[in-house]
Amino acid sequence: MVLDANVWASLLLDEDAHHALSDAWFRGMEETRQLFFGPYLLLPEVCGAISRRTGDSQAAEQIMRRLAHLSVLQLLPLDRGLAIRAARLAAELRLRGADAVYVATAQALGVPLVTWDGELLERTAPAVEVRKPATDSGAD
Repeated sequence: MVLDANVWASLLLDEDAHHALSDAWFRGMEETRQLFFGPYLLLPEVCGAISRRTGDSQAAEQIMRRLAHLSVLQLLPLDRGLAIRAARLAAELRLRGADAVYVATAQALGVPLVTWDGELLERTAPAVEVRKPATDSGAD
């Protein structure tokens, strides 16, 4: 499954409103040895979110390095084909550009998108299966 950057940020930030649910969900996913996917865009998005919310740029960079080398996370390049797919989805579903990249990644891989973003949850169902971490059963 493709995880939106906000799911990673909620897991990594104790003060995030969704931290407890994300943490419990990830613990359940660890038992299934689930492989997660995301675009390389995930790294600056999570790093920026951590830095903005904590004011600690060094901690954000450490987290980015950990994510980049996490064995359960496979990052995919934003090549021309994925960029065009994302642009079409952005126009069709009225999405922000970065959000469309996550939808396009999930669509290209044929896997669900997991997010806390209400706009993605509302708008992307025609293009890809989308759900919140707390409602995911872990079975695909």
